[in-house]
Amino acid sequence: MRKFSLLTLLMSLFATFAMAQEATDPLAEYKWIARPLVIFADSPFDPRFVLQMEMLAEDPGILEERDVVILTDTDIGTYGPLRERLRPYEFTVVLLDKEGNVVLRKSTPWTPRELSRAIDKLPIRKDEIDRL
Repeated sequence: MRKFSLLTLLMSLFATFAMAQEATDPLAEYKWIARPLVIFADSPFDPRFVLQMEMLAEDPGILEERDVVILTDTDIGTYGPLRERLRPYEFTVVLLDKEGNVVLRKSTPWTPRELSRAIDKLPIRKDEIDRL
């Protein structure tokens, strides 16, 4: 007969719960670390998607200093976990905060400057600025 301490049991339950959470939430790995910017399109050739990617490439530093990680999904045929969680329609830009909450959803491309202004209004970002 094996004996387990209460602490060992609780730790294994927490680890199991954490793995289950990560398996169901495709954005769990970014929680408290980064602000995911998820860009959806029905095709990588969608003119809005192409324009959005060009705009982001013009000034990547402004989003990098705000801990933004860019994720894309241009395969409407594969209804993956990102599409299931965020429910995009055609071209959609979704910005999440570090807590994993959707803070911006747009159907048009946004410049890095517009995105940075939206991020700078977030409570956690204001705290980050105050600490600098």
